[in-house]
Amino acid sequence: MTKHQPKGATFTASELLAINAARLMTDGQTVFAGIGVPLLAATLAQHHACPHLTILFEGGVIGPKIVPGELPPSTNEQRCTRRAAMVLPITDVLLLLQRGYVDLGFMGGAQIDRYGNLNSSFIGGPENPKVRLPGTGGGNDISSLTNMIVAMKHEKRRFVEKVDFITSPGWIKGRDSRAKSGLPQGGMWRVVTDLAVMGFHEETREMTVLAMQAGVTREKVQENTGFALRFADKVEVAEPPRREELETLHHLDPDRRFTA
Repeated sequence: MTKHQPKGATFTASELLAINAARLMTDGQTVFAGIGVPLLAATLAQHHACPHLTILFEGGVIGPKIVPGELPPSTNEQRCTRRAAMVLPITDVLLLLQRGYVDLGFMGGAQIDRYGNLNSSFIGGPENPKVRLPGTGGGNDISSLTNMIVAMKHEKRRFVEKVDFITSPGWIKGRDSRAKSGLPQGGMWRVVTDLAVMGFHEETREMTVLAMQAGVTREKVQENTGFALRFADKVEVAEPPRREELETLHHLDPDRRFTA
């Protein structure tokens, strides 16, 4: 327990994901955020430690200031536009990615593999999928053109040897395969889960555990992963959520619609 953490504090997996992801953002950056935990984390960062963080939404919104208690359920919803600097056609927002004006992309997914490729299209074969998922939206553009953060629950069915479909490319097949595929910029940067925070090896581009949540063992992380993980030479222990971070989250989402 840290000096910032209230005695006996409890928090949900979504709160843990949002707080850990928010800590990865730096004041003055521009982040292209998806809905759910990505939106919550970006908003938390903006209200807590990064007041000059610029948030972009796929619906064409640049620089909104999300109203506490009114988190939008969709990036195309009018609540996304509150106090925004600008509202553009979606194609113009995606052009900002192509021109290199976005520092971070941030979204979730149903499956991820060792090279950070994301699947949000379907589970199973394309001819007769077991489950149909929402699809790409702007996910492919975001992951193709900027440095990516992914937040998701750490489960073996999600962390798979090979995704059923690459909706949003990570490091493709590792090493220089992303650049050879025509994607010279960006790449998967961090994966935040309820068990660990992971990056990608500089040469092989394999997923590598950088830090584990307090009380989590290497064995538990590996047991919940469908491929052999790499571990950094020095694996840190992630700081638990602080009191002020939890209080800010509860202020932003008083009904716990996003953090339950």
